[in-house]
Amino acid sequence: MQIETTSLSGVLILTPRRFGDARGWFSEVWNKDTLAREGISVDFAQDNHSYSAVPGTVRGLHFQSPPHAQAKLVRCGRGRVFDVAVDIRIGSPTYGRWVGVELSAENGRQLLIPAGFLHGFVTREPDSELLYKCSDVYAPDCDGAVRFDDPDISIDWGIDTATATLSEKDAKAPYLKDFQSPFRYEARP
Repeated sequence: MQIETTSLSGVLILTPRRFGDARGWFSEVWNKDTLAREGISVDFAQDNHSYSAVPGTVRGLHFQSPPHAQAKLVRCGRGRVFDVAVDIRIGSPTYGRWVGVELSAENGRQLLIPAGFLHGFVTREPDSELLYKCSDVYAPDCDGAVRFDDPDISIDWGIDTATATLSEKDAKAPYLKDFQSPFRYEARP
């Protein structure tokens, strides 16, 4: 597995190897023991699968607060998306900064997002499907969101944000300046 660091500490791009033959290919997308040898340790509790019919669909920016904070491993099983993580750990030197990566069924890349980060994506193709592992189960009372088009974050989604397809929850999400993060930055030695 190829592991790439990003400008946000802890957010990693994982690209599994694919083994192909005349039938197609096989890929091991997560192996706890292999990744533990690389210093990556996450216990996953839930798998999610989302489908978005039209390009320009934005889902996010979402988080789940403690005690049910979630790390996520995100990949695209069909289509193509631009996937984003935003640091919301108070005291972090990268607070409010984002990193984005294109995930597609073709490139097989995955984004590993620790707890303490917002997560969102925009679909680039019709009928796109995102599959993601979460380190804790969904807890509605811990569910939250921040505006995807927040000017203080300034994510370049690659679309006209005024025409994005959104849920009601995402359209009403607060801006980062009006949001009190439940996460604190802990410097690692």
